This record gives sequence, structure tokens and C-alpha cells, in this order.
Amino acid sequence: MRIVILLLAALTLVGCSNPLSIRSQIDIEAPVELVFSTLLDFESYPEWNPYHKRVAGKTEVGAELEVTIQRPDGQIIEVPAVHIIRLRENTEITWGGGIKGVFYGEHVFELQKLGANKTRLKHNEDFEGIFIGFADLPADVLTQGYEQMNEALKIYLEEK
Repeated sequence: MRIVILLLAALTLVGCSNPLSIRSQIDIEAPVELVFSTLLDFESYPEWNPYHKRVAGKTEVGAELEVTIQRPDGQIIEVPAVHIIRLRENTEITWGGGIKGVFYGEHVFELQKLGANKTRLKHNEDFEGIFIGFADLPADVLTQGYEQMNEALKIYLEEK
């Protein structure tokens, strides 16, 4: 027991509990309803999404998702234990999972209606827990991936 406590204290001291936040956003010339429905149309992701290569599962709160990402550095990652956490019509889609305090992440698509035909997408993720420092989560690579996905969604919807 003493070893576990000492290990946890050491991990905290070396900064492994620092949260990691990824932030990106883009304005899209499309109605918020279309942006929302496209983000929920997981089957269409391979047509336009360079980052989330595959998302499968039901689109309801609590549903388990299978998520495969392809980072801009070429790594393909199967993201384990992901569930839809929040789903607010035309406003928010949040999925994530893990164990709070140990390793936990929330991936958020937040939509803001800017006009009848214009939507702002805020595409963010927050990671927290003592093992974040040990995970392969390069903020610059993840940010680049989110920005690539945002731009691909913009092009996909604006060309419709």
C-alpha cells in the first residue's frame, strides 16, 4: 500500500496530472441542423473525415461507440471505452470515457447558430488524470487533426 501511495505522489509531482485541452473552431456556411445531422451520421465519416476514420454505434446518450482515428502523423488508434455523454439537438455532441482522476477524456462538438445559413463549430477535447503524462497525446498533432477534420467538414457541407 505504501508503494502505491508513493507512486501516486511521485506521478503527481512530475506533472502527470496536468490536464490537456485541445481547442479548435471553424465557421461553416451551412445551417446548424445540417452540421449537427452530418456529425451524427457516423456512416458518412469515411467520405469526408480525415481524422475520425470510423465511428460506429447508436446516436443516443449512454451508447457505446467504436472510434478509430488517423492522426496527421500517420498513427491509427482504436479509442477504447467511448460512450456518448451528452447529446443536445443542434447544439452539442459529446463522447468520451475513461476513469476520472486516472485517465479521462471528453470530445466535444459544440454548435452555435450564427445565421440561417451559418454555423460555428467548436471542436474540443479535454483530457485529465494522473496517467495523461504517459499517454501518446501530442497536443500539436491532435490540434492539427481536429483542424483538418473541421476544414474537411466545411468543404463537404459547403459543396452540397
